[in-house]
Amino acid sequence: MGLVMIVDDERDVVTLLKFLLEKDGHRIITAFDGAEALATLGVAPPRPGAEVPEVIILDVMMPIMDGYTVSAKLASHETLRKVPLVILTAKGEMRDLFKLSANVATYIEKPFDPRTLRDTIAGILAKKK
Repeated sequence: MGLVMIVDDERDVVTLLKFLLEKDGHRIITAFDGAEALATLGVAPPRPGAEVPEVIILDVMMPIMDGYTVSAKLASHETLRKVPLVILTAKGEMRDLFKLSANVATYIEKPFDPRTLRDTIAGILAKKK
């Protein structure tokens, strides 16, 4: 299947998503805030050779660095700008802030239906093949 990164400050959400997506055969990497995500991806600080996920599930509201900032930094990174983002948010009206991000594949509002999220990830990965 694919390599999926989950970035969310709610550990229960990360645990649930990790369980669901591993059940579908995906490899998962996680981060609990935006700064940790960028470090894991080798963006800040720069680290050549970091794994590049095929899709990133990104929460909006997080401590230290929010999803908007992460999205902007990914968009300016040569290798990561084309990685599709699934924006996970409790606030649907905040979508407008991501309109300039060409790499946003879709938005999923919390609370989310696990089947819908799994189908969304499968669909994004199928398009990439």
